[in-house]
Amino acid sequence: MDISPSELYHMVFKRVLREDIGELALDGKTLKVLFDMDGRKSAGELSKRLGIEMEELARIISKLLELKIIEPLDEAVSMLGSDFFDYLHDQLALAVGPIADVIIEDVVSDMGHTISRFPRHRAAELIDLIAREIRNEERRIAFQQTMLSRIREMET
Repeated sequence: MDISPSELYHMVFKRVLREDIGELALDGKTLKVLFDMDGRKSAGELSKRLGIEMEELARIISKLLELKIIEPLDEAVSMLGSDFFDYLHDQLALAVGPIADVIIEDVVSDMGHTISRFPRHRAAELIDLIAREIRNEERRIAFQQTMLSRIREMET
């Protein structure tokens, strides 16, 4: 499983019990990562705590996933709700009209997600990509400001 360092940053993993784990050969750094995974710390937190660059951590986590020693916790990654997407649609429709649905679906899909399972930590990136589709500069700026205010409200 290949995971980009930027996607990995917010992901949380837990160890999986395997009877044959003693038969696996793991280097010291990989063992250190494995032992520090507790199902609560994100990969970004692990990177800082262990002093491992995200690119290297991504390789280690990919290896652990292939060996089926760890698994991602989907519920640990906060997702955007339908209320956010309803608001996004309303604001985008003000700027571009009825094509808003198509733009949202295309950008979400291009980012490798679905509207029903879109990570909250990628909301600002989503807004930036969608805003690029708004040709009128004044409307684009108003859209970005409104949506970024909404994101800030969600974080408080």
